[in-house]
Amino acid sequence: MSTLFISDLHLCAGRPQSNAAFFGFLEREARGADALYILGDLFEYWAGDDDLDDPFNASVVAALARLVASGVPTYLMHGNRDFVIGAAFARASGVQLLPDPTLLRLYGQAVLLMHGDTLCTLDLQYQAFRREARSEAWIGRLLRQPLVERKAAVEDLRRKSEQEKHIKSAEIMDVAPAEVEAQLRRYGYPRLIHGHTHRPARHLHTVDGHACERWVLADWYQEGSYLACDASGCRAVSLRAS
Repeated sequence: MSTLFISDLHLCAGRPQSNAAFFGFLEREARGADALYILGDLFEYWAGDDDLDDPFNASVVAALARLVASGVPTYLMHGNRDFVIGAAFARASGVQLLPDPTLLRLYGQAVLLMHGDTLCTLDLQYQAFRREARSEAWIGRLLRQPLVERKAAVEDLRRKSEQEKHIKSAEIMDVAPAEVEAQLRRYGYPRLIHGHTHRPARHLHTVDGHACERWVLADWYQEGSYLACDASGCRAVSLRAS
């Protein structure tokens, strides 16, 4: 038995390959897990819980609900694309929403879970937008718009984000080592698991003499991948190889 971690699936109706990988993962690999943690960006974007009746959204919710009903606790952390997922989504799917960051104890090991965008502190433009967009006032203004207008606004933000990626350096869009070390120090030198950067890897950090492991989760644009952790440690698994 192990606990599984995924992030950055960016599910949407226009990505049938990723969608099929996700639904298959929930029916196969995730069914035998102690728990499943989704660390943000489950969707390409989420315009609000009043879009639950959309056929594609409903299919994702139903698949998560089946997993939870099978006895696998499932947890969801907001990402930068789906941070207005709310209580109605959680009720319908059965998932439990997690704050970012979340510190837990897993098989005797302290583990810090994050989406990962707050670690990219060198991207000053994004961090300024994030602070504004996560405010109750900004979210309230967004959700008061009609759903059609809201979807158009969110899609416009997504397009602008993709355009900005082409002019920002790789260093700016990656995590800042100093911020990683600050968070490891703040939370007592745990194992850190996060997504967001789409740069899957295992990193080792030495902070104040403490050896800390950091796992970066993969995106699902090409193929599915998950991190499996148990009492012996963690391993990254490609769905193609599992």
